[in-house]
Amino acid sequence: MADIILTTLNAKYAHTAFGLRYLLANLGPLRERACILEFDIHQRPLDILETILAGHPRIIGFGVYVWNVVPTTQLAAALKRLHPDIVVVLGGPEVSHEIDQQEIARLADYIIPGEADLAFRRLCGQILDGERPSVKICAPEWPDFRQLALPYNLYTNEDIAHRVIYVEASRGCPFSCEFCLSSLDIPVRRVPLEAFFAAMRSLLDRGARRFKFVDRTFNLDLATSRRILEFFLEQHRPGLFLHFEMIPDRMPDALRDVIRRFPPGALQFEAGVQSFNPDVLALISRRQDNAKLEENFRFLREQTGVHLHADLIAGLPGEDVQSFASGFDRLVKLRPQEIQIELLKRLRGAPIVRHDRDWGMVYSPVPPCEVLQTRLIDFATMQRLWRFARYWDLTANSGNFVETAPMIWAEGSPFWSFLRWSDWLYDCVKRSHGISLPRLAEFLFEHLTSKLNMDAAVVAQTMARDYQRAGRTDWPSFLRSHIVPESKRQMKRSSASPRSSAASDGQERQRRHLVQKRAEP
Repeated sequence: MADIILTTLNAKYAHTAFGLRYLLANLGPLRERACILEFDIHQRPLDILETILAGHPRIIGFGVYVWNVVPTTQLAAALKRLHPDIVVVLGGPEVSHEIDQQEIARLADYIIPGEADLAFRRLCGQILDGERPSVKICAPEWPDFRQLALPYNLYTNEDIAHRVIYVEASRGCPFSCEFCLSSLDIPVRRVPLEAFFAAMRSLLDRGARRFKFVDRTFNLDLATSRRILEFFLEQHRPGLFLHFEMIPDRMPDALRDVIRRFPPGALQFEAGVQSFNPDVLALISRRQDNAKLEENFRFLREQTGVHLHADLIAGLPGEDVQSFASGFDRLVKLRPQEIQIELLKRLRGAPIVRHDRDWGMVYSPVPPCEVLQTRLIDFATMQRLWRFARYWDLTANSGNFVETAPMIWAEGSPFWSFLRWSDWLYDCVKRSHGISLPRLAEFLFEHLTSKLNMDAAVVAQTMARDYQRAGRTDWPSFLRSHIVPESKRQMKRSSASPRSSAASDGQERQRRHLVQKRAEP
């Protein structure tokens, strides 16, 4: 039973609604009259509604994002038909822009665009006191972090044991990349570090070991970045893992020194490369020193144990397939453990829409509103790139084929070679999901041996090592006939010996991949 229910549909169970915890933490005297109910997008909206209504709320606050706006709209529509008297308040990035164009906005009683940490409390107080505002859109000012209660004590023991622990040391971004909503969040504001460190100590003492920082530019303020990294070094516990989004071309010696001190696998850096084409970068207002970026990547791979995750965007205005291919090949040579390829998304409010006419940008009308075609890349080719991204995730990012995957492009361009594998695989299976690992391995073996004419015994032994690296002993039947008994004995002896750097990297990548897939939309 709660007068105020804060709710959202997370992309997966493993996610936690960080924003809702901030709202609850800052409800002041209303906090005892409120609760959080979290769901995920795989649950039936009417089942979710049944659970919410069992609490007999007077106010329901929905967190609306690009991944959940469709089922949340269904949920809100059913709610208003059953209980039009319950006040619906919307917040979140998906309803912070282009509000008049959305069905879910029409269903709502109030909308708080932007950061609602304090504005939600004021609005709920007015509603519960019978003084409902006459204005539907309640636009707040940016809150001062010194006014905010931090939400970290609201993570439950269940959250700590099984879900992502999101944290933040800053909000906003000083850059103006047009594909990103963070470009609208200026200026950058920082959490007071002493309060932040006290909250982190408490989480560590409760057993938290995996922290995902949501800061858009963690290494913007180098002094602050260094203090945070040094704090976690001093508080280091076995199994500690920290994820940061980093500016890829900003890593001076003072920051490198502390990064080197972390044990392998403790840090993951997500570096948004997006494109190497300087004309495309200028077109979308992105400042990036590609030479410095490459230098930093080489440092991270050669001198640290950081797990490096790099992002590329396909379908940017002004970028054709040749340009994307060149950038992809350039990135592969830098050897990040993971390369995430995503089609450009049209986020509501993002300035990227100014290029629609000049560059023929056509987006899907259905969230997440991925680009369908541009003036330089037609729809059929964009579909191929989408499958390329999906199969790259399954084959190269997964850690299941650490040695085998590079054989695909052993004698040519990584992009064009992998695209041929992607096209061929799709012709075989006609799907991009639901491909079991043994089946994928068999297709990969066939492609390498039949299409690329590689020696079957060499491919089989390489693939067997990949299988064994993950601790598997159940080699697929198609491999067994190609692996001679002596090779099997050698591989078993190798698995019992100290791990090589390649094996260690492969196992770490597999672990990261499994965690990433549980944690990301």
